[in-house]
Amino acid sequence: MIKFFKYLAIAEGYSFLLILFVTMPLKYMGGMGMPNKIIGMAHGVLFLSYIVIAIIVSQLIKWNFKTLLIVIAMSIVPFGTFWMEREYLEKELKV
Repeated sequence: MIKFFKYLAIAEGYSFLLILFVTMPLKYMGGMGMPNKIIGMAHGVLFLSYIVIAIIVSQLIKWNFKTLLIVIAMSIVPFGTFWMEREYLEKELKV
């Protein structure tokens, strides 16, 4: 489950960056809204999955509430899920 969460965090991070740096400029500067709708839907599913799996993983790893809040908060910060994956999951996967 931890390895799955690692890959989910990376996918969620890439989808967030894709929306932020590719589809939003296409929508507002290029007048093309369809890529934003498609990637936005995928990002929404990944985001909600990230939150649910973060809660499950927090129970498995025995994170305290503060750590869980940090992990969840990193899903709304650009590049945050990449930092979280390195900071909190790499240690667990090496054990």
